[in-house]
Amino acid sequence: MAGHSKWANIQHRKGRQDEKRGKAWTRVIREIMVAARQGGGDLSANPRLRLAVEKAKAVNLPADTVKRNIDKATGNLEGVNYEEIRYEGYGIGGAAIIVDTMTDNRVRTVAEVRHAFAKHGGNMGTEGSVAFQFKHCGQFVFAPGTDEDKVMEVALEAGAEDVVTDDDGAIEVLAAVGDFEAVKNALEAAGLKPEVAEVTMRAENTVEVTGEDAAKMQKLLDVLEDLDDVQDVYHNAALSE
Repeated sequence: MAGHSKWANIQHRKGRQDEKRGKAWTRVIREIMVAARQGGGDLSANPRLRLAVEKAKAVNLPADTVKRNIDKATGNLEGVNYEEIRYEGYGIGGAAIIVDTMTDNRVRTVAEVRHAFAKHGGNMGTEGSVAFQFKHCGQFVFAPGTDEDKVMEVALEAGAEDVVTDDDGAIEVLAAVGDFEAVKNALEAAGLKPEVAEVTMRAENTVEVTGEDAAKMQKLLDVLEDLDDVQDVYHNAALSE
């Protein structure tokens, strides 16, 4: 992401997530169910489920709700089966967008995603049309003013691949997905608390989108994020006013 806009974009996204606490619960529950169904209900043996449960704690999802949905997913209770589907497309100015969904009705989901793209100036692409512009990795972002030397020393010692300081002073630590937990634990043990700690699709390059086009692009992203079946929206737009 472009340095000058990364921190603003992250803060905006966090604000949007805080506004939609109810939807955050729904997304976390789906993630817990898929993770448990694929890797089992044992937290110690299922890294994806551990991360999902951490997300649940972060949005104050009750512990009994977490347990109930793990039980549903592992067959101890009757529940809904969700499947993961990724859609790719283009937004304003040719910016690349990835939309990750979990759904119990793929016909409904693809129709809603396609409609959102078409109505708000984007267009759906085919599978693989933009994913090559992103890297699947662990990402930690620290606020401007964090001790860069300390972050770099701890992160690289724990197995991180890279530490990047953005133009706005934010510090970004990148790690392979398999090393995410080790790096996270090391940073926390050293008293370093990231604003963002997630496994994500990180854009390798950015597309500058400004003025009216930036507002249109933000509208498209907001509409996609608001769809019931959407879990995550990734993009490579550097949005500025």
